[in-house]
Amino acid sequence: MLTANGRRLAGLAAALAAAALVGGTTAALAQEETKTAHELRADYDKDLKGKTIAFLPIATGVPLMDEWGQVIKTEAEWRGMRFVIRDPNNNPAAMQQALTALVDEKPDVLVVQNPSVTLLMKELKRAEQQGTHVIQMNMSSNYKSDAFVGADWYEVGRMLAEDVVKQCGSGTKTSGEVQIVQGELTAAASVDQIAGIMDVFKQDKAIKVVSNQAALWDANNALNITSTVIQQHPDLCASVGFWGIMQSGAAQAIRNAGKINQVKVYASGEGSQLDCDQVMQGNFYKFLSYKAGEQGHDAFFAAVSLLENGAKPGSRHDEYYTRPVWLDKTNASGANCYPLPKPPQTTAQNQNDARK
Repeated sequence: MLTANGRRLAGLAAALAAAALVGGTTAALAQEETKTAHELRADYDKDLKGKTIAFLPIATGVPLMDEWGQVIKTEAEWRGMRFVIRDPNNNPAAMQQALTALVDEKPDVLVVQNPSVTLLMKELKRAEQQGTHVIQMNMSSNYKSDAFVGADWYEVGRMLAEDVVKQCGSGTKTSGEVQIVQGELTAAASVDQIAGIMDVFKQDKAIKVVSNQAALWDANNALNITSTVIQQHPDLCASVGFWGIMQSGAAQAIRNAGKINQVKVYASGEGSQLDCDQVMQGNFYKFLSYKAGEQGHDAFFAAVSLLENGAKPGSRHDEYYTRPVWLDKTNASGANCYPLPKPPQTTAQNQNDARK
């Protein structure tokens, strides 16, 4: 047990250590303040040049994922970084294998899009444990890594539902019948989006969800599901889909039934020219865009931040949310709709991963 004098000495030692730490930090900051712009750029280059950033989307050849890849690749190459991409071709088993291979290669930063909240958890954790920063794109897993970049899916669901209520809820003299077309039920985009939607819908008794089914991100599935729904519910007021490409199938089924001017078709998604075309052609009543190009830039800036600050992988949990923007016939054009990008060039290894 320490005596009173011993406690005082221990306290003094701790205070001196803290003062030395603060003094060292202050001195380091003062040294940074005296550096020229050229010297600061040299430090920046030292943190980034020669580093590897790897990107693992669910698949290439999809506007959303190609836009992310194109932006990250362009930004990385300008800074002298190596860009690596793998294409699992929408195959969960191939994606798991590709991730394991990438983690073994130990890139400096790994950008991953999760198909579900559980599939990639263990490998993402292993990546950070062995020194790789992990950024999760648009759909997070149950393992929270260094950074998340993407939409706040609960917010997206809430915004969609609030507008549906305006068109189909109490006082609108409509049937109040609403269809929901989800993606993959275990994907974060579905889990959180449906939560936001239902929290709004349950506040208006006039809203009746007559169908809530998963189309697995596939337009043909959405078309088939909706063809049945519109036959069973000819007075349907609105259809809400969780991705533009998928929801285009639902819109086609509604158009085939001659109901496109009656049913308000809503979708959320990346805001590519394909989405804007659906709006301008009258297939989508409204589209809630989360702007894929901005997400690509945010992902790269998150990588820069992680590399510059020198934090240990796994020690941070940063969030970079993109602001949803409504698109309709008044603004679904120009800068609000990015042109369809070319898929980033894949290597032989990428192609081998896709064939597995």
